[in-house]
Order: sequence, then C-alpha cells, then structure tokens
Amino acid sequence: MAAACRFLACLLLVALPTSMVDGLGVNWGTMATHRLPPKTIAQLLQDNGIKKVKIFDADPSSMSVLAGTGIEVMIAIPNDMLATMNDYDAAKQWVKKNVTRYNFDGGVDIKYAAVGNEPFLKSYNDSFTNITFPALKNIQNALNEAGIGDVIKATVPLNGDVYDSPASNPVPSAGEFRADIRDLMAQIVEFFGLNGAPFTVNIYPFLSLYGNSDFPIDFAFFDGTSAPVVDNGVAYTNVFDANFDTLVSALRKAGFGDLPIVVGEVGWPTDGDVNANVAMAERFFGGLLKHLAAKSGTPLRPNTEMQVYLFGLVDEDAKSVAPGNFERHWGLFTYDGRPKFAVDFSGQGQNGMPVGAKGVQYLPTRWCALNPAATDLGKLADNVNFACTYADCTALGGGCSCDALDASGKASYAFNAYFQAQSQNEESCYFQGLAMVTTQNNSQGSCNFTIQIASSAASTSRQARLVVLLLAIAAELLM
Repeated sequence: MAAACRFLACLLLVALPTSMVDGLGVNWGTMATHRLPPKTIAQLLQDNGIKKVKIFDADPSSMSVLAGTGIEVMIAIPNDMLATMNDYDAAKQWVKKNVTRYNFDGGVDIKYAAVGNEPFLKSYNDSFTNITFPALKNIQNALNEAGIGDVIKATVPLNGDVYDSPASNPVPSAGEFRADIRDLMAQIVEFFGLNGAPFTVNIYPFLSLYGNSDFPIDFAFFDGTSAPVVDNGVAYTNVFDANFDTLVSALRKAGFGDLPIVVGEVGWPTDGDVNANVAMAERFFGGLLKHLAAKSGTPLRPNTEMQVYLFGLVDEDAKSVAPGNFERHWGLFTYDGRPKFAVDFSGQGQNGMPVGAKGVQYLPTRWCALNPAATDLGKLADNVNFACTYADCTALGGGCSCDALDASGKASYAFNAYFQAQSQNEESCYFQGLAMVTTQNNSQGSCNFTIQIASSAASTSRQARLVVLLLAIAAELLM
C-alpha cells in the first residue's frame, strides 16, 4: 500500500504544472508570420503554471482565450495609439472597449494597462516624448471614472535608458533620470505614486553585453564574477541588480524611493548573435529564477519579492531586426511551442523541460531547396537577398545556429524560409528556376529548416469575435 501511494505521488508530481516563483509572469508577443492559435497559447501558459502574462495590445483573440483562466493580465496601448489617447473621450472609449467589457466574474483578470512601450527610447528621437504623459493621465483617469482604478493601474513600460549614472561615477547609488527627460520623469513618477501604480522597466543584461565588447561576460549572469562593481562597500556581482538599483537611486532623487517597481521584460535570446544561444539562455534563466525565488532582492531593495515578466514566451519571426538579428529569438519556446531548454520556473534548481504546446497543426512535410540541376547561379545572390528580405534568415549570421552551412545550404535555408513564410505557395519556391520543392529535410545539428504552422487565423478570428460577443452580453447582464 505504501509503495502504491509513493507511486501515485510520483504520478501527481509529473502531471501537475510546475510551481512558479512568486511574482513571475511572461510576455506573449504575436509578431509572427504564422501564429500559434491563441487557445493553444492559453493552454501552454496553464500547462506550465504561468499565472501572469503581459501582452502588447488588447486584441480580442488574445483576450477571449484568457477569460476565465485566472491568469493575471497586463494589456497595452501601442505607441502608435498614444496621440489618440491624448483625447480623453478616446481614452474612455478605449477603457470601455478593452477593460470594462472583460471586468466581471469569469472575465479577464486585468491588472495593468501599459501605456506605450519604451516610448522614450533615444532612437525614437522624441516622437512620443510629449504625448505619453497626457495619454497615461487620461487612461488612469478613465479607469478611475469607470470605478476600476483602484484595482487596475496604468503604467508605462520604459527602457533602462531613461536613467543612468554619470561616467565620472558609474555606480548604482549615483543613478538619476536622463537629463533630457528628467523633469518629465519626475512628473510621471509623482503620478504613479499618487495613483498607486508601479514603475515598469525593461532590463536586458544581454544588451549590455551585445553593445559593449569590453563588458565582462560573467557580470551578465548570476553565478559570480571576478570583477564586481563596488559601490559604498557593496559589491554588485551581476548587472541585473546593478541596473535595478540604479533605477532605485533615480527614484530616490525624484522623491519616490519606495515606489513599486515591475520588471516588464527580462530575458536572453537563443540565436541571431554569437552570444545568443541555448546554453547561455539556460544559464541566464537558471540564475535569474534562483535569484528571484530567494527573495533576497537587491542591495537597495533587500528581502523583496520582485515582480518580473520574462521575455518572451515564443519566438517571433516577423519582429524588426533593427536592434539586432537576435530580436526574433527571445522565446523560451520555439515558434511552434517546443521548449528550447530545461528551466525551473519555481527557482528551486530542479530543472526540467517545460510542457510544450499541444495539438499544433503544421503545413505539409516539404521544404524548398536549391535545385542541384540549376546552372544560372549568377542570379543566386539576388534571389537569396530577396528571400531574406521577406523572411527570417537571422540564423545564418556569423556565430549563429546555421552559420556552418555551405553556400548551397544557406541558399536552401533562405529559399525555405520564404517558402514557409508564404504558406508553401507553389510559386514561392521558384526563384527564377533556382529552387525546387523537396521532401528531404536539410536540417543539420542545431540548424533547423522549419515547416511552418498551418494558418488558423480566419477560424481563430471568428471564434474570438463570438467569445467577445458572449463576454459583452454577460457583462451587460451583470451590470
């Protein structure tokens, strides 16, 4: 009997979703040529015990599948809608359409409304500088007017470049908001404080390494470094804590040193750069999750449970690569929901493979490849460039997963990427007679020649509209 009970206990341990670090969530991005169905994503979140999710809009197809799951959600207003939200009536309509319609028992558990995404990036050249704060005020005031502002807060996910330490004293305690937006940040921080909203910041140790060849690589991780940053006798051994505390110092200087902080994005890509690979991502997430589980906080916020959203859930092959080719490879899971590496979401060091997406439907098992009988190879470079302009070839870069392919292999990879992006349309595997459709898989080692997900966009859209309609009717009946 005792042995049977032990066996049953083991079965339960295998079957139940993993426990999560308190305060942990994940970002769900959708910039892909072929999206996993939202229902599949919702199941993926639940199967892995993920109880918080941050999305980058309030798309009905996403919201409908999150209804009734109990998953806490941060929805968002994209940057291109900030100007519209400067009109209070428009802000009220947005709140009515995207927040209050889901705000009932069995609806969507919305916790935050993100106003923009990193709107003060230097690369945006002040495009959103003057319209973000008015939009923030309007959305929070609209939430307040709707009677839900006490439980749903408006925030602005900001990049870590909104604060820094002077070059003459590059330590966390010297942190302050960027000079060109310091007065604006002081107003925003005060508004957060008055409304009980958190400061949301995206912290990327990978980008510290990517942008600086002299950056000490161990400082990007959590397993110690031979060159810590010493600040008033405190040794910082990882850049995550140093970055976080630089923000804390900036908040203190603004008079709001105790303002809650949410880390809106943090992660490590697995391809697209020499330092973006599965081994380094596994090392990073393993260290981060142990750090969060310990609840040790940071030197300036010790013994604190941190609110953190991992970036991201799945790879997105249509993201802009302007920041770098790695942008399409942030997922903990591949484009089709397969886990990339072992991870322990509880942070207890018991690494195992996460639960993958279930019931994924694929296009037929065929690829596009360079035709070995092709003779007019003078056109090859132009055709490869064409394919990579309209499809994802980021794995072909130096030090990336498909870098070892020979010229023919790289051409086949490019042709197949385009063929799959075009849903295997026969005409998309021609390339002036250089390509052919094949049933031979040319994948090698870690270089995967993909077969794309079968599109279900139309049926998903119809289902989403039906669910949203039913939710709206339910909300009206409960009012």
